Amino acid sequence: MNILNINRERLQSDIETLADIGRNEDYGIYRMAFSEGDMQARAWFKQKAEEAGLEFYQDGAANLHARYQWDEKRPSVMMGSHMDTVPAAGHLDGALGVIVALECLRCIKEQNLKIDFPLEAVAFSDEEGRFGGMLGSQAITGMLTPEKIINATDLNGVTITEAMKNVGLDAMDALHARRQPDSIYAYLELHIEQGPMLDDMSIGIGNVDAIAGLFKWDVILTGAANHAGTTPMDMRKDAFMGLSEFASQLQRLIDESGSPRSVATIGRVEISPGAANVIPGKVEFSLEARDTNPDTLDDLANAFRKSLSAIARKHELMFEFRVLSEITPVKSDAGIVETIENVCKSLKIPFLQMASGAAHDAQMMANITRAGMIFVPSKDGRSHSIAEWTDMDDIEKGANVALNSMYRIAGGHL
Repeated sequence: MNILNINRERLQSDIETLADIGRNEDYGIYRMAFSEGDMQARAWFKQKAEEAGLEFYQDGAANLHARYQWDEKRPSVMMGSHMDTVPAAGHLDGALGVIVALECLRCIKEQNLKIDFPLEAVAFSDEEGRFGGMLGSQAITGMLTPEKIINATDLNGVTITEAMKNVGLDAMDALHARRQPDSIYAYLELHIEQGPMLDDMSIGIGNVDAIAGLFKWDVILTGAANHAGTTPMDMRKDAFMGLSEFASQLQRLIDESGSPRSVATIGRVEISPGAANVIPGKVEFSLEARDTNPDTLDDLANAFRKSLSAIARKHELMFEFRVLSEITPVKSDAGIVETIENVCKSLKIPFLQMASGAAHDAQMMANITRAGMIFVPSKDGRSHSIAEWTDMDDIEKGANVALNSMYRIAGGHL
């Protein structure tokens, strides 16, 4: 099969143009969902889609769709990501996937290539979590409920209902964005890795075979606050000592109950009362674990509970926790993984079959259709930072892999 190539100059121009939207004086990008920057990016996407002669559509969740050969009869091959960002973000997380998807449709349309299925480039709403995350892809996959919409609030207390109303949108319309599974033939997403593996190994492409799930807990260990000078060490009920012991056991627990793809993180700790001369009577901390196998996540959860219970008994502490969130891991479609592999071999591009430790819209889309992901390297593994960077040569390789993969999945004929 002949090889298709994206327009590198046009792709680079789009990357640079979108990167200027929402950029602040600190060089970080501020395009949080439904903010001024986000709305400007949306207008840019619409303009580019219409300039390319593609059909533009915005659904109830404010997901943006650029469509080629759309006829509402055949299922589509969809590619996309998101344009919203965390505060002070880099310029590629999410945005690169949207730009590449748009470029793929333009290339296929410009060459008038024959395909069996319509194509869609999509920019999902609120992937980065201003209001909880994955709004757009959850809406499309039917995982959104009225309760989730009503309760969705950002860190400043602004509800998603208010934020969307301020830009002329009705949040409840998101419930009407649901797509039937038979309307989407496959979903493909290109994304920066956001980790160090590809860059460290000097490999240009990651072929994602699974996306990790996670559980996140809020854990409280309660002992007794007391005088730091007058209370002997063997008579203390030091909550922080319990946390310290548990933290030192994390690697052992991963080794014994996890897998090579397992990770666990204590990312937030609050010590009470927090005085230098008072024994900590209470610690509250976050505990998050990720893996690509749901059974492994269950094993880790059981191991963590047993360890914390034993430590609490040893130090005479009370142990309690509540589940903050749970996301089920998903496997990429084997056929899409194979297609990406074959394309890489055709293009003579080295690739690594790997898992994604971060959540993506593809994780939601996998609930209703075949899904796969392509990673490109992140310099030093940096992301959610102005230091986020991927070399243009690697972006071009990834975009060409995405273009040829989409074309083959859509039954392309050269």
